[in-house]
Amino acid sequence: MATWNSRGLRGSTLEDMINHTNEYYRQKKLALVQKIPTPITPIKIDKDSSQITLAYFEKDSTVDYIGVVQGVPICFDAKECATDTFSMRNIHEHQVEFMSDFESQNGISFLIIMFTGKNRLYYMRFEELQGYIDRAAHGHANNFKYDELDPRYFMSAKGGALVHYLQPLNLDLSSRDE
Repeated sequence: MATWNSRGLRGSTLEDMINHTNEYYRQKKLALVQKIPTPITPIKIDKDSSQITLAYFEKDSTVDYIGVVQGVPICFDAKECATDTFSMRNIHEHQVEFMSDFESQNGISFLIIMFTGKNRLYYMRFEELQGYIDRAAHGHANNFKYDELDPRYFMSAKGGALVHYLQPLNLDLSSRDE
């Protein structure tokens, strides 16, 4: 079983940026999005600092963030990739299942992927993710490349916050009232 300290601080830069952005959107009353903590059981605690030094994950987590944007439920996971090839092994089956179930309840699921080598962020809709999963199931490599991604869904950061990272949703709320 993986332990908390074996994973280090992967994704902390991206998550800090997302948290900053979510706080900005909350203050502007545009969205309310919360980080979902991963349930852990502490094994070792440093008595001097009261910090957890070793723990194990109690169960599989769902996604990193859940919230609502102007009445529309969203959930998403933040991923980082140091190369131009994103391995689908970074996305766990329980996360895909949760995102699929969320979509079936009229929510919007997506990934935010940071390509650290290019310092670029990508908003990947669940539908696009499912296409890569289906492709891998039919014998294609279990990954996708940076160059395959739709340029319309790349984002930038400004002042430590994602700039309009929810803009590409192009929400049509009229169909949700039916």
